[in-house]
Amino acid sequence: MTLIVGQVMTSEVVGARREMSFKDVARLLDRYRISGLPVVDDDDKVVGVISETDLLRVRALRSGSEREPRRGPLPPRRGPTSQRRGLPSLRRGLFSLRRRLFSLCGALPRPAGGDGPWRAAARRSAADGGGAVRPSTAEQLMSTPAITVHPEQRVADAARVMERHRVERLPVVDEEDRLIGIATRRDLLRVFLRTDEEIRREIAEDVLGRALSLPPHSVIVSVGEGVVTLEGRLEHRSEIPEAIRLTWRVDGVVGVMNSLTFRVDDTHPAERHPSHRIEHHWLPER
Repeated sequence: MTLIVGQVMTSEVVGARREMSFKDVARLLDRYRISGLPVVDDDDKVVGVISETDLLRVRALRSGSEREPRRGPLPPRRGPTSQRRGLPSLRRGLFSLRRRLFSLCGALPRPAGGDGPWRAAARRSAADGGGAVRPSTAEQLMSTPAITVHPEQRVADAARVMERHRVERLPVVDEEDRLIGIATRRDLLRVFLRTDEEIRREIAEDVLGRALSLPPHSVIVSVGEGVVTLEGRLEHRSEIPEAIRLTWRVDGVVGVMNSLTFRVDDTHPAERHPSHRIEHHWLPER
């Protein structure tokens, strides 16, 4: 049985409204111990997603803009000897500071799917020479458009969407784009909790029996820790790649070991040999 998103998603979703404040969003993340949440409108339609990354980025920008210039006299300049002695520690300090800033700003993965409206406003303000834009509502914080999935989609397909867009969670919506659940990376990992016997039975019955119409017991299927081993002899060589491909599609499979052989190689056209006429010489009768 192939699992779908609706079977592994979390139905009780914590969401935010557009007008929710920065601190209220942070309180929701802390209260429910989650790393992100969807933003919905008055019709419960998903309009964006907020993650911890968005909040940290705003905090980093605020810290940079609120930093006051140093006042008072500058410290006395040191001589060349003491300056050289302090270079290694100074470099280490700068490297540590640079790494911290990158972790807060540059190195954090940006949610795919576009920028939030506050980022565009910040760029316009900077171009016009205006002051810093400080997002204060969920609508200004969120990343848009939201990457969503439907409950009938396969778990493997949802995992590919998550990896392609580099997001940690996918809001699940119905046919009218209304929020009905959320699928996280942890939810999608549930497919690997299937027992080896469940995986073996599905491969033997659904893949080999129904999909490939192979005779019973023509292939021996064994599964250990999610790794499938296929042993046996098939009629045609072209059936082996198909058996391996369909086995990989079974939920919970983490590896496939192929020990299949074949009777007929149908992947290459049969060679044609020119016919030779055989002349028969009859001995004379005595």
